Formats: sequence, structure tokens, C-alpha cells
Amino acid sequence: KKKKVTMMKLKAILIVLASCWPTLAFPVLLKGNLPHKLFATIPSLQEQNREEQGKTLEFYEDSQQSGIPGITLPSQGSGIVSSITGLEIPITADEINERLARALEKMAQKDLSSKRVDAENVQILYEDDAIVVVDKPAGTLTVPGKKKTLNSFVTAVFDRTGCSLTDPDRMVVHRLGMDTSGVMVFCKTMDAVRGLNTAFRIQEVSRQYEALVMGHLEYDEGYIDLPLMRDYERPPYQRISTRNHQIVLAEFTKMDIPQKLLEMPKESVTRYEVIAREEVGDSEKYAVTRVLLTSLTGRTHQLNVHMAAFGHPIVGDLVYGINGEALEDGGLSETEAEELAWNPSRSSRSDQEAVSRIYQGKQMCVHAKSITFPHPTTQEELTFETPAPF
Repeated sequence: KKKKVTMMKLKAILIVLASCWPTLAFPVLLKGNLPHKLFATIPSLQEQNREEQGKTLEFYEDSQQSGIPGITLPSQGSGIVSSITGLEIPITADEINERLARALEKMAQKDLSSKRVDAENVQILYEDDAIVVVDKPAGTLTVPGKKKTLNSFVTAVFDRTGCSLTDPDRMVVHRLGMDTSGVMVFCKTMDAVRGLNTAFRIQEVSRQYEALVMGHLEYDEGYIDLPLMRDYERPPYQRISTRNHQIVLAEFTKMDIPQKLLEMPKESVTRYEVIAREEVGDSEKYAVTRVLLTSLTGRTHQLNVHMAAFGHPIVGDLVYGINGEALEDGGLSETEAEELAWNPSRSSRSDQEAVSRIYQGKQMCVHAKSITFPHPTTQEELTFETPAPF
């Protein structure tokens, strides 16, 4: 029994050490601007970016501080004691699974609201025998789901182009969330699918997003480098990974909670560039910043989580923004935000609430502005761009 406990401790320690290598923070100069704090590690190879559908939940659970610093968890304990810290792990596998089930049900209900797009209304930017490039509107799913019963954009594109593929889903090589608008490329042949899948895998595809974020960013450009993990407190959403959260996860196995929640943290790097500093509101003005965002690592919901953790959540983001379905500030406590995502120009909570009221009922302000990729047949580099609707 003693040997078994020792092995469990060793396993937990190895998991934490492997996943939580300290993030370096140091000032750099960017194109003559003032020094900006760059959270720097070496980016890993970009994975094929298959972003999950952006979905909004209709529930939000209050929580309070637990015994482990930096973790916001339910008030009643689990009775489980960490083999590393000796502190109680204040959440149970049953609680995690219950939250996940409720969230997935709410997501399924949200998907039912996906808007129908008629084939004749698909805005085509470019088309040839291999590919079609289109401008996706917000409010519609990219794909129709497992049962293929939901309104989806790819179905409209398939009907419009009449390509040789037998299933609309086969045209898909990347996705945009339901609430995200912007430029997309679909394939019309299997050779094109294989060619573009390869281009995504070897980082030959570049995509940029235009977004409106809360507050005025102090510096004109910079990088946010913070690892992401699945949020066991608000599954199945994402959050910034920290040592303490990995300690919690080390107490669970795939027999307790879904394997996806146990995945190792993923290195995530976002580049931002300020387009304009603006103000919104009538009698009283509130600061917002129009930015160009580039995901250098292509993680699920990366831009949303990074901007929230940085103190400038995307305007209209009902998941990662203020009073959203996921934890605010990318899941970081105030202390962790100061330590890991230092930023002197964070938007205040009162300003975020005011801007959220102004944009209530409107599209989330993030738009896939441009895409650059090699043509899967000719290898010619192509770039397409569409203006943001906000």
C-alpha cells in the first residue's frame, strides 16, 4: 500500500512538472514603441485548426475561493486530499460530470437557433474547380452536427456550388464558431481536401481576425503567450493553465472524468496589433479598441480566452466576457493575472458591463478578416479579405 501511494505521488509530480514549466516574462521593444511585457516561450508547431463551434450556455454558477490559492471552486469540499499539497481538492468527479452534462445540453439547445442560409444568399469571393472561398455570416453553424439536422453554412455552400463530393461535411478543412463571421475556404474535390489539410498542418495557412475589445490597449502591438487547458470548473470551456489547476487534475483519471478534461496544457500564442482606439456610447463614452489578432498556435477559443485573460475581453462575448458562461479573466485570479498577464491598461469591470449593455443582442465583435493559403492544385499563394460588419 505504501509503494502504491508513493507511485501515485511520483506520477502526480511528473505531470505537474511536465506541464507547468515557468513562463518567462521580459520587456522587449516593438517597432519603436514603449517596452511591452512579452510572455515568451518558443511556439510549438501549429496544429490543424479545427475550432469547435462557438456556443453559448444559458447557465452560470456562482463559486467562491477554496483552500488552494488561485482556484475558484464550490464551497463544499470533496473529501479528497491532494497527494502533493495535502490540501483538500474542493470538487468531485461527480460535480464535474454533472456540470459537463448540463453544459452540453445547453449547447445543443443553442445549436438549434442556428440561422438558415439559402444557397442563393451565399456570398462567394472566389471559385474554381477545386475550391470556393466565401464570406460566412454570424449566427450560423459551420457544420450541421452529428445528426445532420441543424441549419449549417456548409450545406448552403454545397447546394450553391454543386461540387462532386457526396457529403457537404467533406468540403470542410477549417471552421468558424457559430457567432463568428468572416472568410472561409471550402474544398470541392478530395485532392483539394488533402492539399489544404496538409497546408494547415505544416503552417502554410495564415488567418487574421478583426475584433473589438474592451478598453484601450496601452501598446500598439504585442504577444500573449499563456498555455490553455480544458476548464474542469466550467466544462467544456477553456481557461489559462496554472500549476494549481494541474495539481487538481492530477487527482483524477479517465475513469473519473472525460479524457479531454485531462489533456495536458497546450502552448498558445496570440499576436495583437491595434487598428484604432475608439469610443462607444451616447451621453457617456466608453473605451474600446479595434485590433487585428493572429493565432500562432490555433487552439480552440484561443483568441477569446487570451483577450479575456489580458483584461480586454472581446465585445459581445457571452462565454468568455464579463458575466459569461466561462470563468472571467480566462480563469485567472487577480493575483495570477498580475503575475502571468501583467497589463497596466486592463478594462474596468464597470466599463465592461456598460459596453456589454450597449452591445446587448448584437453579434460578438470578432470577424475572420483574411486568409492566405497555397492553392491545393497550382500552389499559387492566394489571399482573400472581407470587411468586419461591426
